[in-house]
Amino acid sequence: MTAMSQEEMVTGARTVAAGLEALKAEHAQLLAGLAANTEHDEKVALVRKSIDAIELGLGEAQVMMALASYHQSVEAEKQKLRTQVRRLCQENAWLRDELAAAQQRLQASEQRVSQLEEENKHLDFMASIRKYDSDITEESESSRGGQTDGKRDDPMVDLFPDEDHDDNRNNKSMSPTPPSQFAQQINAGYEIPARLRTLHNLVIQYASQGRYEVAVPLCKQALEDLEKTSGHDHPDVATMLNILALVYRDQNKYKEAANLLNDALSIREKTLGENHPAVAATLNNLAVLYGKRGKYREAEPLCKRALCIREAVLGRDHPDVAKQLNNLALLCQNQNKYEEVEQYYQRALEIYESKLGPDDPNVAKTKNNLASCYLKQGKYKEAETLYKQVLTRAHEREFGTIDGDNKPIWQVAEEREENKHLQKENAPYGEYGGWHKAAKVDSPTVTTTLKNLGALYRRQGKYEAAETLEDCALRTRKEALDIVKQSRARSGRREAERDTDEVRDTSYHIDLLPVTFDPYL
Repeated sequence: MTAMSQEEMVTGARTVAAGLEALKAEHAQLLAGLAANTEHDEKVALVRKSIDAIELGLGEAQVMMALASYHQSVEAEKQKLRTQVRRLCQENAWLRDELAAAQQRLQASEQRVSQLEEENKHLDFMASIRKYDSDITEESESSRGGQTDGKRDDPMVDLFPDEDHDDNRNNKSMSPTPPSQFAQQINAGYEIPARLRTLHNLVIQYASQGRYEVAVPLCKQALEDLEKTSGHDHPDVATMLNILALVYRDQNKYKEAANLLNDALSIREKTLGENHPAVAATLNNLAVLYGKRGKYREAEPLCKRALCIREAVLGRDHPDVAKQLNNLALLCQNQNKYEEVEQYYQRALEIYESKLGPDDPNVAKTKNNLASCYLKQGKYKEAETLYKQVLTRAHEREFGTIDGDNKPIWQVAEEREENKHLQKENAPYGEYGGWHKAAKVDSPTVTTTLKNLGALYRRQGKYEAAETLEDCALRTRKEALDIVKQSRARSGRREAERDTDEVRDTSYHIDLLPVTFDPYL
């Protein structure tokens, strides 16, 4: 017999109770009919006994239903208490983080107070020394008969020199503040509170662990508290909306994230002004979300407006401007606006190279993206040149100056393509030109460039060179024997392909640097 669930038992008890009620009514009618006749005393006794048993059954059924109802209420209360316990645990974890941050701030404040006290003691000592020096000066000047009374300087001049004199003295050496710095000082009036930065770090940690059931309620509760204390139209509320939008973006809830960012944008434009850096960050994040939803036309004007704000605030050659140019180029590339894309990438590349240096990772990423734009237009030579520049620079950083014995991977790949019919069996990969060293360059950008250049070689029919780069991109640090075995197996497979008249697939995929999302500004 299978076990019955609680609901099945309650339903059965109710059915039995209804049947017993009906049976009791029938027995009552039967008893009334027998009571009129004194000859059926024995039957009356049996009927009454049966009625007593029925009433007992009814009582037991009612007790079962009452117990079931009580059990349901207890379970509901347990679920409610569990929910409250989970909420308290989440709040407790958040309070621990807040306490740790407060302790760090307190420690820093105590150190600052100690430092200021030492500086104050030093200033008091210097003031006492200066007092004695002043007395000596007065005595020496009085002994001269007051000849220089009109020219004696005030003692405070040594501590606070004449500002006009300093301005005239330094007029030729000081340069005026650039306009971009003036704009930055004007627009940088809002600073993210330390509490929201701590909350942002905590939310990011939860989101990275996939614990969105904790991150989202935490953000919503903080947002509700901020709206109660500061009102909806406050910069802190806009910051909290950006943090919640970041969590929704990680959950691929782009529509909800876009709604929050639109609200944050409206608040920041009202409270901070339309040309504030925080407005530019929100515009950029909103453009990124529109791009992820395929709304490139809607995203482009937002990205352009963010670019204008950052140019005005930071200057036209700031690295953040280059980042915005990269985002704008990717949005335009999805609309096949290749002429604009080239301009944006080239300008971003110039900024990165001039401000961050040729070895900055953003230089290689931007060159890789610009090469993909060239490929979309069929400019294979220009794309190939950029890919080779990235690989050459990475090789020089890792292995030193290039010479006859130290060649970049693309050069080795082309040599293998030229010599593919010579000594194929006697040139295992791990021993040919030392190209396997390049596989140790641990950089996602270099790996992407290897795959993209390999795809370009394959499109040009340079299968040996393409496979060399692809093997390098996919290669891990395995034993040399495994590499040789794999290389020989691939060489046999290539021979079989060359012996047939099969048409090779010339399609290829180009990896791009993704758009950048400003975390919580």
